[in-house]
Amino acid sequence: MGSSRTPRDASTDPADANLWSMITRLTIPGMRGPHCVTAVFTALTPVEGIAWADVTIGAAEIDHDGRATAEALRAAIAVAGYEVAEVIEERRRLV
Repeated sequence: MGSSRTPRDASTDPADANLWSMITRLTIPGMRGPHCVTAVFTALTPVEGIAWADVTIGAAEIDHDGRATAEALRAAIAVAGYEVAEVIEERRRLV
């Protein structure tokens, strides 16, 4: 099973919501070539809240507004036929 980390400084104040974005980094074993990258990238398309995604062989980095939960990302990638091994979430303040 993979691991999941959440941000230490997560604010629950809705007024603060526009000041933050999330970066989620995924480790995705079993990807072997460009076709795999395309399949994972395409599978992420319907996930709400994604601003951009950078998918490479064995990994993905997703910038989102917080609605793209680890569970939603895992489920989308499962549709492409892959299992996420690790999820690392980082909350960052927008400048």
